[in-house]
Amino acid sequence: MKAKLALVQMQMSSVYEENIAKADHYIEKAAKEGADLVLLPELFEHRYFCQKEDYGRFELAEDPKSSLTLRHYQKLSKDLNLILPISFFEKGRNCYFNSIALIEDGEVKGIYRKSHIPTGECYEEKFYFTPGDTGFMVFKTRIGGIGIGICWDQWFPETARILALKGAEVLLFPTAIGSEPVLPKDSMSHWQNVMKGHAAANGMPVLAANRVGMEEDVGSSMTFFGSSFIADQHGDLLCCFNRSEEGVLLYEFDLGEIAKERRDWGVFRDRRIDLYGPLLKTED
Repeated sequence: MKAKLALVQMQMSSVYEENIAKADHYIEKAAKEGADLVLLPELFEHRYFCQKEDYGRFELAEDPKSSLTLRHYQKLSKDLNLILPISFFEKGRNCYFNSIALIEDGEVKGIYRKSHIPTGECYEEKFYFTPGDTGFMVFKTRIGGIGIGICWDQWFPETARILALKGAEVLLFPTAIGSEPVLPKDSMSHWQNVMKGHAAANGMPVLAANRVGMEEDVGSSMTFFGSSFIADQHGDLLCCFNRSEEGVLLYEFDLGEIAKERRDWGVFRDRRIDLYGPLLKTED
């Protein structure tokens, strides 16, 4: 099965409608280039509101049953015959989640809730989000199994491995990452290297979609470093944006041939699950 996979890198404004219109523009551009799937950055509807703790921002959350954003992308997915993983701030019954709805041909196939929730200056996600209760999810689509982690999920090898064991053939990581206001570190290469490792260790392509630009908040600011990329099943970069440009990256994969290579390499055959008990402990 050959599949054209695309991602979008873009800068967000403070106006919801502008962000939706910009995302639509790039989705339509990818569709014209033959994309089967288009990945947008994490929480693309708004500027990254987690820089500060503010109870008023819970009003940004949407019930999936009435979400204007999801309804909009259901229609676009159907019109363009696309698979669209759509990031949104989800309002549950009593809790709030950082979620992805996988939409295929106009239908919401399921919703994944972010499992690992970070905290720290400018990344105050534990204030807003309850840790996801869906478990890691692989979505069965017409092009194959799509495994999705959200931002902080991408740093954990367990995320990628479990998605692979559950039948993923491609790993997607929508994200919002940039300057570290506390750590004296530029984490861009570290960020890329971890996910390229997921691709190589599990023998499948990885797409990571980030935002760009400086976003100011009350007494705070962040500069998102972009550098969105597509890596192949060996962990090699196939295409990559720089730290500031906006646009679409697209690459065609033969997922059937990659599956054969994954089988023949023997990594999954030779796993020693009888030795992996320590993974279930915080420390030993």
